[in-house]
Amino acid sequence: MPANRFNGFTDLGIGVGLRVPHYRHILSEKPCLGWFEIISENYMVDGGRPLEVLEEILDSYTVVQHGVSLYFGSTDPIDREQLRKLKKLAKKTKTPFLSDHLCWGSVDGKFTHDLLPIPYTVEAVKNTASRIKAVQDYLEIPVCVENVSSYAEFHASEMTEWQFLSEVAEQADCGILLDVNNIYVSAWNHGFNPYEYLNNVPLERVAQIHVAGHSAFDKYVLDTHTGPVIDEVWQIYTEAIRLGGFTNTLLEWDADIPSFDIVRDEALKAQRFVEEVKHGHYKSAIA
Repeated sequence: MPANRFNGFTDLGIGVGLRVPHYRHILSEKPCLGWFEIISENYMVDGGRPLEVLEEILDSYTVVQHGVSLYFGSTDPIDREQLRKLKKLAKKTKTPFLSDHLCWGSVDGKFTHDLLPIPYTVEAVKNTASRIKAVQDYLEIPVCVENVSSYAEFHASEMTEWQFLSEVAEQADCGILLDVNNIYVSAWNHGFNPYEYLNNVPLERVAQIHVAGHSAFDKYVLDTHTGPVIDEVWQIYTEAIRLGGFTNTLLEWDADIPSFDIVRDEALKAQRFVEEVKHGHYKSAIA
């Protein structure tokens, strides 16, 4: 899981998402941090304040692009104009790799603007993998797919989520952005073992890890990217790096966003778990 061809052989350390409430602080204080992740779609424009800020950020930090609208699981034709804009932005940022979600979200040219789960079928594997390969070939940089959180299951599914993720990544020969919070959320909602998930995905393809907070309700858990990361998610994170090694790690905090220092401090908690694994002080959750 460390530096590999799926993340452009980068070892970026720990980062956070670049968010509007933090622009002024980052530009004025130049805080010490490994890197920033941007939502690609927010910067696929011809001008304006976001691009101005991005230009300044790029002078001091590595930026990695993360998308929300490639919809690898959809069946509509791939939007070539979207890819053109994405490639233009990738050349500007010099992102060593980019990522998007293992989901669908459009049909007949209409977009849901949501990350909808895919039925886990052989046919869906072939469709999704072929689209990822086409995007990766066009962009000419590594592309990684992120496992999404889900709240419903399909009767048509022929395999588990982790089998589907593994098959797609292998057939597309792409990387994985492993979101351990999404693993926790889906495991809670659907009643599977998150550690079985970790033990059955190709960790050698993991280019990046996401951690995040979520919201828990009586009958389900919702991936809201708000609040601190709970202990159970940190435990899954620690198990992931124990099994595969440390890789680029990012904290997502997208709702009720506090000060930059609070977000950065939460992200840097990951270092403690890395050290526990490195020095043999971590006892496996599945031992």
